[in-house]
Amino acid sequence: MALKADARIVIVGCGIAGIAAAHRLHKAGFHHVRILEATERSGGRIKTGRLGNTMIEIGAAYIHGPSEKNPVFCLARDYNLLEPKTLTPENQAVNVGEYPPLVPNWFSSSGQKLSAESMEPALELFHELIENTPSSKNHKQRSWPSVGDFIRSEVRRRAAKRWNEKDKNTRKLLLGAIDTMLKEECCASATHSMDTLDLVGFSMYENIEGVDCTFPRGFEGLINSLMSELPPDIVTYNRPVRCVHWNNTKGGGNPVMIECENKEIIAADHVIVTVSLGCLKKHHSTLFSPPLPSQKLLSISKLGFGTCDKIHVEFESPWWDAECEIIYLLWEDEEKVSDEMKDISKHWIRKVSSFNVLKHSESSSHVLCGWISGYEAEYMETLPEEEIKRSITELIHTFTGDHTITPRRVECTQWFHDPWTLGSYSHPAIGCSLQDLKNLMEPLPKRGTQPQVLFAGEATHPCYYSTVHGALLTGWREADRLISHYYSCSPFSSDETRQE
Repeated sequence: MALKADARIVIVGCGIAGIAAAHRLHKAGFHHVRILEATERSGGRIKTGRLGNTMIEIGAAYIHGPSEKNPVFCLARDYNLLEPKTLTPENQAVNVGEYPPLVPNWFSSSGQKLSAESMEPALELFHELIENTPSSKNHKQRSWPSVGDFIRSEVRRRAAKRWNEKDKNTRKLLLGAIDTMLKEECCASATHSMDTLDLVGFSMYENIEGVDCTFPRGFEGLINSLMSELPPDIVTYNRPVRCVHWNNTKGGGNPVMIECENKEIIAADHVIVTVSLGCLKKHHSTLFSPPLPSQKLLSISKLGFGTCDKIHVEFESPWWDAECEIIYLLWEDEEKVSDEMKDISKHWIRKVSSFNVLKHSESSSHVLCGWISGYEAEYMETLPEEEIKRSITELIHTFTGDHTITPRRVECTQWFHDPWTLGSYSHPAIGCSLQDLKNLMEPLPKRGTQPQVLFAGEATHPCYYSTVHGALLTGWREADRLISHYYSCSPFSSDETRQE
């Protein structure tokens, strides 16, 4: 079948998945591709900003697994967006999972700086458990319904054996460090608590080799590079979509009609929907007509989508070691291996478990990036900036014992209250399975030769969900689906690029 040059394709959302799909389709010779973006900018959950004279990442910050298997790394390398160290074979060959080897400083809530060596037993135990969660149903499901239950149970059992000879205060500190790491993991999964993560589903995620790295000039550089290769008029900004009307049989015209908020009606043969899972959860009943099939709706409800926010804090001078890359905060009165706060309005700040040290050669500022997730992050977003700054100041005074330390500026992300994301990224909630991810990515109609409504975005990737490279691959996947539909043999449809 020859290319149908007049095929009209609309992409909803100009995040990395939508851009990747448009990029692929444009290169394959499709001339009627249009992206509808609800906001005034491209990039979606990739957004670079500044705090003073320091570059900060408001959205995605890392290439997880920068090596040849990661398409984001390959693109960034080709666009010359990375530091030379990142490109070395040694850096690409290291398998560190989700925990890059960062130099830590540990502080306790009694105002003491703890030696990193003394905390190693806790880190070793925690990483051992996270990296070896049961990956099949051949375990006591009733005993361990969630990742949180598994970790608590195994920490108590293994710690009793390994730390039995340590004194009571040391055991208390090590358990407090486990609490810190649990909160850290909540941020990695964008969840309120590890109790909300399905134990079997948690193992669906796959790591890629390579030590996580950042973009020295900002993640938006990747967006700008990709956009520069697309037609300048391909995106219509500030154009929210009200409803996708599919299975249109009236008059034998285009099967899809996209209704925009400004009442514009766009006829199309295909639409690729790349909105966040948060938006699908909230707006699916009005966003699609006819409604989505019950199987897809059930999977949308079963998949988890949560919030992970950042609190960027600038200081006059560093209060951490020169070689420090991450600061961990250990509450000495938290040894019950828990990641939930009972009184969020009073204790939300306790969910901030760590700060990354931002190191940029062009900046003379001293900036930390604190992490917070779940309901505590959602609550934090409602607070005035001065209240957040006061809480952060008290937190640092408590942990350092130095009451002269005063932040200069504070900048917080607000992904939960962003109406076009309603959160940060997806996770396998309790009861979620691989089939749910497959259901979410399945095009509509389910039966028929022509796909009308296609779905892309990080939440539709079966093993790289929650990542930029996962989102990118899904954009390519859906573009390839359409290319294959119009070509008898597509040069873009290899297994390597599909990643299905």
